[in-house]
Amino acid sequence: MNRFIERLRERRAPPPLGTFLMSGSPIVAEAIGCNGFEWAIVDAEHSPVDVADVTHMLQAIGNTPMQPVVRAPWNEPVAIKRLLDAGAATLLLPFVQDAAEARRAVAATRYPPEGIRGMAGLSRASRFGSVPDHFRRANENIGLIVQIETPAAMACLEDIAAVPGVDAVFVGPTDLAGSMGHHGDASHAEVRAAVADALARCRRIGTPAGTLAANVEAAIELAREGADFVVLGSDLGLLLGQARAAQDGWRRACAAPPAASRNTAY
Repeated sequence: MNRFIERLRERRAPPPLGTFLMSGSPIVAEAIGCNGFEWAIVDAEHSPVDVADVTHMLQAIGNTPMQPVVRAPWNEPVAIKRLLDAGAATLLLPFVQDAAEARRAVAATRYPPEGIRGMAGLSRASRFGSVPDHFRRANENIGLIVQIETPAAMACLEDIAAVPGVDAVFVGPTDLAGSMGHHGDASHAEVRAAVADALARCRRIGTPAGTLAANVEAAIELAREGADFVVLGSDLGLLLGQARAAQDGWRRACAAPPAASRNTAY
């Protein structure tokens, strides 16, 4: 059983809140997992994280209740194979444009005869050969989320979601905004409408759908619009937000006139 995919299928309120892990730090990943996030994306697409980093971060997250999803750098069989062998149980694959690409993604995540994943008997995924019948179990339990990031993919949404083996859809609002001509502005009204439309369409066909929120207020609004899972920023974003707030507070305090002295002259 894939615990995260089962959680999505339950559609139990509130929807699971996650964050991106982009720092590459196992300590940060473990700390995030110990402090309330239900799931997180280990991001190997837009960060310096490589396969060894993913392995260490998955080991750290394994000490917490948080469920990890690993985002591959691309929908490419070798990259997918290496992340799965490192122990990823659920993958997020970027830039899936149509049903044919979704079928290739599914094939890359499954061992033969269902797919083309190379068979490694001593991988971390198999607990180094200690899991009985690992190849069959892996095919049954792998989770696959595909990322929708362009108007072309949006037009094919139902066909992509209908591919057997696709468990959920993630709408990437920033890339979608870029491909719509809005320079990555995910807050643009046309982009927000497109995201809401995708969530509604997925709800009608019964496919779990999620997306990214810039802040807590946006996450709450997305949940109300039907998002089945929400990503709130990233570990780096949360860190930098606190760093900037501290600097702003310091500057305001330093710019304020000094408080009147309590000493009274006689």
